[in-house]
Amino acid sequence: MTTGDTTASAVEVAFAGALSKSQLAYDYLRDRIARHELSPGYRLVLQSIADELAMSVVPVREAIRRLEAEGLVTYERNIGARVAMVDENGYVDAMQALGVVEGAATGLSARAISTADLQRATEVNDHLRSLLDHFDPHAFTALNRQFHSVLFESCPNQLLLDMVHRGWAQLSGLRDSTFAFVPGRAHASVAEHAHILDLITSEADPLEIEIAARNHRWATMRAFLDARADAAPPLQTSHRETQ
Repeated sequence: MTTGDTTASAVEVAFAGALSKSQLAYDYLRDRIARHELSPGYRLVLQSIADELAMSVVPVREAIRRLEAEGLVTYERNIGARVAMVDENGYVDAMQALGVVEGAATGLSARAISTADLQRATEVNDHLRSLLDHFDPHAFTALNRQFHSVLFESCPNQLLLDMVHRGWAQLSGLRDSTFAFVPGRAHASVAEHAHILDLITSEADPLEIEIAARNHRWATMRAFLDARADAAPPLQTSHRETQ
């Protein structure tokens, strides 16, 4: 091996190590955000996170940049990185967009989903149903993603599939709060899952499957918005207006 080869090999090893640490920091932060251990508005201090993970700030900074690109972290001048706040308008936009791309991906995947995968999706939905009596929003959310992944991961359009992954990543910090805030939505969600599975099993038209998957996502969005509206305090009416 030449000196040049040795140098190149050392650089590749160092680069692979940096990537591995960046992925570790990304997974660590993303999981804590999803679990709401890092709540909206929480300040992300690079050195503190690096110390927790026993690494330098470089891979932590790269991980935070990835989370910022996914909408889970925001950067404020003179303050730094923070966990993104829940923005109702942003939530609606993200859910509408995810409904469109995930619905399309599910419709395109339908013919390629194996019998084994359909059985797996059915088992996951049965598990979701078993959680309804003793509801755990975090466990329900994790299984809910497993269910949908089975239905859209066979999508032959890689660009569309990437858009679905980005949509889920952007919403991951809000998913638990949706089912926690509207626990009754979980019952309807399981029933809608069963309907989508029936459509796929019966080889329904892909467009019908796409619409069912899209409407399923949008129904969750509407339930969340309705619950927010019901929970909002009534508008104050002045004495003059009551005369």
